[in-house]
Amino acid sequence: MKPISTPHAPSAIGPYSQAIQVGNFLFTSGQIALTPEGTFVEGGIEAQTKQVLENLDAVLKAGGATAEQVVKTTIFLANMDDFAAVNALYGTFFGDHKPARSTVAVKTLPKNALVEIEAIALIS
Repeated sequence: MKPISTPHAPSAIGPYSQAIQVGNFLFTSGQIALTPEGTFVEGGIEAQTKQVLENLDAVLKAGGATAEQVVKTTIFLANMDDFAAVNALYGTFFGDHKPARSTVAVKTLPKNALVEIEAIALIS
């Protein structure tokens, strides 16, 4: 197992890694709307989702992966009414690539975030 870390995504806010590489797989921790400097992005679901996807992209790159190598994601939403807005930005991020995905509503996310996304990628 190899921990992955990058200054281009927020540092872990607890006892965990930004990602772990195991063989040819990269498992990212869930990303919320923190900037790499640790400032929480205020605003609505669109602003938060954009930051989450930027963070996810930075962690994937640090682990030697791209969005096209993601095989599975999990999206956690504080409010399922935000599904359409998140889905639109998610679709733009992944383009024609469509990894497997689960989306679940949760009671509360860290920092009272509206969205959190984690991913598993296959590194070639």
